[in-house]
Amino acid sequence: MNADEYGDSFAVTVTLVDGAWHVRSFDDEFSSLKNSIRQVRTLRSEGPAFAMLCVDEDYFILIRPTPEGSRVLLSDATAAIEDDIAAAALEEINAEIPDLDPDELDEVDPWAEGDFDILADLGLSEEAMGVICDDEEMWPSEQLIRIAEDLNFLEEFADAADLDID
Repeated sequence: MNADEYGDSFAVTVTLVDGAWHVRSFDDEFSSLKNSIRQVRTLRSEGPAFAMLCVDEDYFILIRPTPEGSRVLLSDATAAIEDDIAAAALEEINAEIPDLDPDELDEVDPWAEGDFDILADLGLSEEAMGVICDDEEMWPSEQLIRIAEDLNFLEEFADAADLDID
């Protein structure tokens, strides 16, 4: 991870093996979504596996590779106007980059785009994910903490992402 450019960024992979969560950090330069997809695919997990990315506390991305492609949720579609990895996330789900002037971004409420039921089979419903994504009072890292908490791997997540949750 390039800390100078991205500040408060982190990337972790999450797997569920025999009822136990395994969360590991990985280096990500946040220049290509393919790197994050590759990190999850290299886990070769029999159970569910996905990546959680927090990019400079501006937005988060969930990525869950499948045999048919990748399921993706981007917490702020407006980030794609000025950020290549956010744009790549929208491209992965065949969504268009919002047609907004970069000078108008401060006047527009962000919105999430992608697969809101990406973790539904693990216990986080589409509706719950929508509530988390719509909470503009939470930072992206806090939204990911909430997801980890709801899926019961908060401690493992906090350790891997080097976050203080006390």
